[in-house]
Amino acid sequence: MFKYASAARFLQLVTLMTVMVIAPAKASLISFSATIDGLQANAGNGTGSLATGTATMWLDDMTNDFSWTVSWVDLVDVTAAHFHGPATPMQNAGVQLAIDSTINPSMGNALLSSQQATDLLAGMWYVNIHTPTFGGGEIRGQVLREVPTPSMFSLLMLPLAALVYLRRRRQ
Repeated sequence: MFKYASAARFLQLVTLMTVMVIAPAKASLISFSATIDGLQANAGNGTGSLATGTATMWLDDMTNDFSWTVSWVDLVDVTAAHFHGPATPMQNAGVQLAIDSTINPSMGNALLSSQQATDLLAGMWYVNIHTPTFGGGEIRGQVLREVPTPSMFSLLMLPLAALVYLRRRRQ
C-alpha cells in the first residue's frame, strides 16, 4: 500500500509526465495535407472532373523551409501545377509557388517569406493542377494543417493517475 508522501509524489510525477506529453510543444516541423479534386476547383464551383490527387507538406517553423509531395490520378496532359494563395476555398488567388508538373508524384521544397508562412499556417493556400481543358485548374485542394493527436503513452497514463488518486483518497 502506498504511503501518503510517496503516493502524492507519484501522482505529481504522473501528472507532470502527462502534461508534458499532451501539452503542445513548439514544433519545428508542421504537417499539412490536401485532398485534391474537381469539386473544389474554380473557387468551389467545380469542373466536373473525376480526377483526384493528394498533397502532403511540411513547414519548418524555424527556417520557413517548405517541402511537399503532390500526386494525381486520371489527369491527362497536365500543363502546370501551383500553390496559390492567400484564399479561402471559395476564392481564387495568385500563384505562390510552382510545382513540377512533369513528374508524378512531384516533390519539391522552397524557402517561404514570413507572409507566405503566415498565410499557409492560416489555411489560406491551395494546390491547383491545370490541364489544357481547364486552364484555370482542373482539380484543386485546400492546404490544411494536420492536427496532432495525443500519444498512446498519454492516453495510458491518465487512468493510472486516476487510480493513484483514488488509492490516495482511501487512505
